[in-house]
Amino acid sequence: MSEEKRLLNVSPSPHFRSNDTVTGIMLDVIIAMIPSLIASTYIFGFRALLVTAVSVLSCVGFEYLSRKVMKRHNTLADLSAVVTGMLLAFNLPVDIPIPMVIIGAAVAIIVAKQFFGGIGQNFVNPALVGRIVLMVSFPVQMSKYGTPFAWNKSEVDALSTATPLQKLANGEGGLPKLTDMLLGLRPGALGEVCAVALLLGFCYLLIRRVIKPTIPLCFIGTVAVIMLIAGKGDLTFVGYEVLSGGLLLGAIFMATDYTTSPVNFKGQVIFAVGCGIITSVIRLFGSLPEGVSFSIILMNILVPQIEKFTTPKPFGTVKEKKVKEAAK
Repeated sequence: MSEEKRLLNVSPSPHFRSNDTVTGIMLDVIIAMIPSLIASTYIFGFRALLVTAVSVLSCVGFEYLSRKVMKRHNTLADLSAVVTGMLLAFNLPVDIPIPMVIIGAAVAIIVAKQFFGGIGQNFVNPALVGRIVLMVSFPVQMSKYGTPFAWNKSEVDALSTATPLQKLANGEGGLPKLTDMLLGLRPGALGEVCAVALLLGFCYLLIRRVIKPTIPLCFIGTVAVIMLIAGKGDLTFVGYEVLSGGLLLGAIFMATDYTTSPVNFKGQVIFAVGCGIITSVIRLFGSLPEGVSFSIILMNILVPQIEKFTTPKPFGTVKEKKVKEAAK
């Protein structure tokens, strides 16, 4: 064996590299959201496209301007602003005034993202921050959810109505069929209503290996188990709780955000179960019928601590306590 072949090359990590890029991953997320965008346009009319377009263009514009003002290099090519814009729109009602969409985009991009350094450095999901600020600032407009196919109905029939989650919280009747819940034939935010479209996007992300199933399954499973107990074994009640609100949207597209979720398996399980518990507590005992946004934001804040206690120790590492004892 030659001297050259016997050399051990030493280099800094990472030692395994991937061909995946930020732009490629974001493009996959956008493709995964297309079924939900098509479904919302079919169910709520072309205004769903208008809200989404305004949200995306506003996010892109605010990203460009904020990076320019902060004298940072342009990051529009990574498509993360487009993803934030689509997710923000998916969390809004179809009839929300357009200026409010722009305000939500400004909060999401400038405050939640760029103030902390941009992509990869924000500690909470920007789209959820935008949604929560809009909920707190404009509760009336944010709670007016249009009825399906209102664009094809008379003015009286097209009036907004309570969502299934609001009816469940208030103990009201008149809930849509579970099949209608799956197909999105119910009031709600743009991207949360059609469970079939969201599951198609979920399957695409799994096939492309953009996300792992750990967080979505643990998040949704925790809510299902708690609601099964709260509903005294009523599977129909569990079905409505799982399909109502933004549980599927949040679990698939927002709780799995690379930047704001744990990296290792144990941390992901803790993170997702925490999201499920907080969501269930808010739904069962809180004054708000929905708790997905708040649960994800709260668990985002705890991610550094979760990773601190769940990150595997490198092989050969000596615990600090043993080092001190050896030094005595």
